[in-house]
Amino acid sequence: MRYLDSHCHINDDELYPYREELLERAREAGIGYILVIGWDVESSKKAVEIAHEFEDVYAAVGIHPENLEGVDEQSLKEIEELAHDEKVLAIGEIGLDYHWFKDPKDHENQKVWFIKQIELANKLDLPISIHARDAIGDLLELLKAHRVNRSGVLHCYSGSPESLKEFAKLGFYFGFDGPITYKNAVEPKESVKACPIDKILTETDSPYLTPVPNRGKRNEPSYIPFILAQMASLKEVEEIAMAEQVEKNFEKLFFVKPK
Repeated sequence: MRYLDSHCHINDDELYPYREELLERAREAGIGYILVIGWDVESSKKAVEIAHEFEDVYAAVGIHPENLEGVDEQSLKEIEELAHDEKVLAIGEIGLDYHWFKDPKDHENQKVWFIKQIELANKLDLPISIHARDAIGDLLELLKAHRVNRSGVLHCYSGSPESLKEFAKLGFYFGFDGPITYKNAVEPKESVKACPIDKILTETDSPYLTPVPNRGKRNEPSYIPFILAQMASLKEVEEIAMAEQVEKNFEKLFFVKPK
């Protein structure tokens, strides 16, 4: 059975020095595809570097809404240059974050740069990887107004099952990670149940959001089997069928050829 991690941060300082052993453990756990996500120019460069170091590892490049200070058109140009690399599959992690940013001026600035990166994704015919925290309503309206040609994935989906259905109508995919294994995380579990099976992806968001039974430890791609097992249970399907479907979804969204 093959697994995949559609969103991780091996380019994070906490994981980068140990990337070889992390990816060796991932291979031993049956992880096939791994998508390393950037959050600014430098982390995007590092994601591309890692993608070229290891087979079946790919990169996404972009500027996260928490990292917009000092960002300018030159920053976007650098992201575009990186995005031409053959191992870059998406523009991301981009989006909206109102949890840490309460000022309406910050919200408007986030929207401006999110739209610019959607336009870049459309220009390059790439999907997007979306971060959205406490901003689901604005995100939905923005994505209706600014269509993404190749669709994308709402990483670590944190909205309601009802909102999920609205995003699904727009063709988006949904990434689920550690929280679906947490005992009291009711809404993430309900969202998995509500998610169309052809729009679901597994991810770790490592080094964050470690799943049970390793909660409290640093997260890594080798923990994907715990997430997929819970996903299969919630969807009431066999684990192997779930893994095969997730792989098909990844290949369809990111234009990776089946092996």
